Amino acid sequence: MSSSLSRSRNRALVITGLGIALLIAIFLSPLASKDPDGLDRVSKDLKFDHKELEDKPAQKLPFYAIFHEYALLGVPEAIATPLAGLIGTLATFGLAWGIGKLVVRGSGSQDDASPDSDDPQPPLN
Repeated sequence: MSSSLSRSRNRALVITGLGIALLIAIFLSPLASKDPDGLDRVSKDLKFDHKELEDKPAQKLPFYAIFHEYALLGVPEAIATPLAGLIGTLATFGLAWGIGKLVVRGSGSQDDASPDSDDPQPPLN
């Protein structure tokens, strides 16, 4: 299989996966339960939710003023959650893509020297 065909298939797989993830984030996120999630529920059940810090570490993050409770602030409520899902999915994809590029770039020197290459590299001793 040629490397061009392999790259084309990989690109199609990545784009398809990203598309599916975006569809899920946009169309299924509004259907998420409004009930408290894991730790919030446990803290209420065991009655230690009142011990929550007033000055939460998350409030110091730069994007805290933009997002609140899985929704984007400052936009109509009907699209706040889907838009937050879209942004979160794209941010996660971007981070994973960037880390993948860094990792592959660091180990890609062996893949470039294929046996059918016009410029074979001398063996390492």
